[in-house]
Amino acid sequence: MMQRAALLLASLLIAPALFAQTGRVLENLTMTSEILGQERHYAVYLPPDYETSEREYPVLYLLHGGGDDHTGWVQFGEVLHITDQAIRAGKATPMVIVMPDASGERRGYTNDIQGDWRYEDHFFEEFIPLVERTWRIRGAKRYRAVAGLSMGGHGSFMYAMHRPDLFASAAPLSAATGFLTLDDLRRRLGDQAASFDESVLQAYFERHSATSMAQWLSEESLNSVRWYIDCGDDDFLYEGNALVHIAFRKRNVRHEFRIRDGGHTWTYWRESLPEVLRFVSEGFHQY
Repeated sequence: MMQRAALLLASLLIAPALFAQTGRVLENLTMTSEILGQERHYAVYLPPDYETSEREYPVLYLLHGGGDDHTGWVQFGEVLHITDQAIRAGKATPMVIVMPDASGERRGYTNDIQGDWRYEDHFFEEFIPLVERTWRIRGAKRYRAVAGLSMGGHGSFMYAMHRPDLFASAAPLSAATGFLTLDDLRRRLGDQAASFDESVLQAYFERHSATSMAQWLSEESLNSVRWYIDCGDDDFLYEGNALVHIAFRKRNVRHEFRIRDGGHTWTYWRESLPEVLRFVSEGFHQY
């Protein structure tokens, strides 16, 4: 009887500790965007000790791919389970993970050339300020990172290249790197291309292609961000990622480049996420 009572007491003491090690996901948060003229959704992962502490946390902006929305990393990427596990194992520091929604009739993380979809303006002028006022987040470059898959990988490249003053680390996964050539942009625009001056097309291409920006953006700016680029050997987006890697190597831009067996799949990205969490955590730490 005494032994059974001792085991019961031990289980009661252990249970709260186990519960305290579980993070929390809020999946359908909303905000009003004046820039986009609509309600936008987002999801947030809060680390296990968020409710019991008063500390401020580093933040990872985790971007979904085309065809998904802000719930993609929650439902298919298993962000709650994988991040909890990484924190428990000491491989990731407790952090807030913010997952915005760039889906809908128009989609993408950057502004379009027509000026009808100004998502990047929304992200920097409305979304980040609101998120970092609402949650206990450290609002400084060294505590802010961005990562994403496919379309979100393009967003990760663009946000860190356009605003290297804001992000300590960037981790594009299986990234759409943007147009590889100016002709690719013309083909995408089709008949609309003729309505833009050549200088406008050239400027848009240079600012929205990761392969282009990897060649002309200053080495100082590029090296102010820690880069982790990961793309499967069977991924149809492999070429652009390899070209960014080659440009970075030629220009002595520090980065980690991973080629693993796999394609453009959630299986691949679930395996990538623990390494992303480890990588951005290293950037958050003091050495």
